[in-house]
Amino acid sequence: MNTFLTSVLCAVLLSHVTTAAPAASSSAASSSIIHGGSGTSIASAASATPTVPYASNNPNGIMWNPDSDSGLEPQPIRGSLGATILGPQNVAIDIQNPDILAPPTTDSGTVGNAKWPMSLSSNRLQTGGWARQQNVAILPMATQMAGVNMRLEAGAVRELHWHQTAEWAYVLSGYTQVSSVDQDGRNYLATVGPGDLWYFPAGVPHSLQATAESTNGTEFLLVFPDGDFSEDSTFMLTDWTAHIPKEVLAKNFQVDISAFDNIPATELYIFPSGGSVKIADSTTFNVSTQIAVAEVTVAPGAMRELHWHPTQDEWGYFLEGQGRITLFASSGNARTYNYQAGDVSYIPATYGHYVENTGNTTLKFLEIFNTDRFQDISLGQWLALTPPALVQAHLQLSDEVMSHLNKTKQIVVGPAPTQAA
Repeated sequence: MNTFLTSVLCAVLLSHVTTAAPAASSSAASSSIIHGGSGTSIASAASATPTVPYASNNPNGIMWNPDSDSGLEPQPIRGSLGATILGPQNVAIDIQNPDILAPPTTDSGTVGNAKWPMSLSSNRLQTGGWARQQNVAILPMATQMAGVNMRLEAGAVRELHWHQTAEWAYVLSGYTQVSSVDQDGRNYLATVGPGDLWYFPAGVPHSLQATAESTNGTEFLLVFPDGDFSEDSTFMLTDWTAHIPKEVLAKNFQVDISAFDNIPATELYIFPSGGSVKIADSTTFNVSTQIAVAEVTVAPGAMRELHWHPTQDEWGYFLEGQGRITLFASSGNARTYNYQAGDVSYIPATYGHYVENTGNTTLKFLEIFNTDRFQDISLGQWLALTPPALVQAHLQLSDEVMSHLNKTKQIVVGPAPTQAA
């Protein structure tokens, strides 16, 4: 009984398969062979067909050459796709961007804007040159880097300054004299020309001046490893001195306060210079280092000199006495704070500052850094190691004041000299 039913069921199934199979033909590739005796069927694979359309063979070359086809009226048409423009059209921009106006058919989906013409950047015009920049504010895709295009007329100076990020540069035209001083008091002076590069680490002060080797001056490209970088947030010498009490300047440089009667009230940024820049004397000063800690003692009336730390934030703790600190945060931003024993201070890297003893007893505090090496850059030492004519062009200092600039870090400076009656 069971054997009979099994045979009947197999016969029904085989009959169904045989009925559904295509008619036999002479082509082995399209035939199905049924072996009823064994209950096994063998069928060939179906003919190959694409699961998605094949890629188009339509030509996708550039529709016109921006250099040779400047007289045409470009239209957003590629083959049978697109249509003419009926409304207003910026022909000059459309000619420059053939693959935006009439994109290849291989373009697809949404991709952020990856182009920004420097010609559209806001240009900062100064006596002696100009500067324009690109950052994430105008090219959102560029989160890792920003650029500045700068031009200086012959003799013009990009004033003494420093940045929170490193600076890489490529000279486009003309010749530029670069000068800098690092945290160990080592200075560098060189002239670079077309195709040359320079690089300044974060926090290292430097200046740029177009030499007289080219009557047209110089032009260069600056690149910074931070998409949020803004040239307007540069730490500039004249911006800082304009926000330091003159009593503090006099004390720091050990001269009479009248020496600073003619310092600029605002930043210079770019300015013409009538004199030539001479090579300054150089010296090396090895900072005494402790494991991320410096203990500073300041007598009454004295101060920790004007300085900044190039790469590390400073966490401070006041052990005794009282004092004040003015933080210079660039872009005309400055704030003064008062401290007593037990207070904590915090100073971000690259912020210019001083610590003045405002009491009648000794001021003692700790400077603590998240690093194994103590580093700072002295304003006085920087100016002393910079070509004197360049410093005088910024601050209008007399030769006498220049002679008081010390090429060795002072760390702590005493009260300012009193003016003779």
